[in-house]
Amino acid sequence: MLLPGPAVVGDLERGRADALQALADLYAYPLPVPARGWVRACMVSTVDGSAQDGSGSSRGISGPADQAVLGVLRALADVVVVGAGTARAEQYEPIRPRPAFAERRAAAGQADAPTVAVVTRSGDVDTGSALLAPGARTLVLTCAAAPLSRLRDAVGAERVVVAGDADVHPDRAVAALAERGLRRVQLEGGPELLGRFAGAGRVEELCLTLAPWLLAGEGPRIAHGPLARRRLRLAHLVEAGGLLLGRWLVADDTPI
Repeated sequence: MLLPGPAVVGDLERGRADALQALADLYAYPLPVPARGWVRACMVSTVDGSAQDGSGSSRGISGPADQAVLGVLRALADVVVVGAGTARAEQYEPIRPRPAFAERRAAAGQADAPTVAVVTRSGDVDTGSALLAPGARTLVLTCAAAPLSRLRDAVGAERVVVAGDADVHPDRAVAALAERGLRRVQLEGGPELLGRFAGAGRVEELCLTLAPWLLAGEGPRIAHGPLARRRLRLAHLVEAGGLLLGRWLVADDTPI
């Protein structure tokens, strides 16, 4: 750990159990978790600002330490929120329970694994994917303009959450999740979704991995959309395998 250290977290590249638990302490959600929910955005970017590799995926710019952090962040969350396009591109599946975090989750009153919530304005989701298969706990966050009857027939009425009229509104989406007891929210993008949440003032922190790549090209930034100027405060910065793993907290809601 470079900041506020220096200190040693552990062997992140090999995913040692002691290092993973140290990461869980480092990235713990605030207690008590706010009743309105706490939104943590989790993204990876090259040094020159691309959120994707040349194939349009974030996997090529990630690394073992980044994947270790992502696994820990998911193990701490109640719900992972992702856009439908990102879920397709990154081939999302239901998140499996991790025995190493079972005791921690039980003590926090959490389910054995986080729920996935897919955000779609159009209602265009892959109902044949494992993410939306019968028995999966995946929610669909959508709006009144979507084909609700078709969605409810396809995935089950109890899994379709309406959080807006013509579009999914971040405030209403987070409130709907909080009503279900899902207050520890991990937002995994893509960039358009993160931009909308930031623009609505519904991002409390950003966990960003900087990957040691100079990619150029036309890859997207980690956030697109309306201007959202929020001052951030660096909570910690860890180096592992050439990656810089940072956690930034929103200092206040006053634009710079």
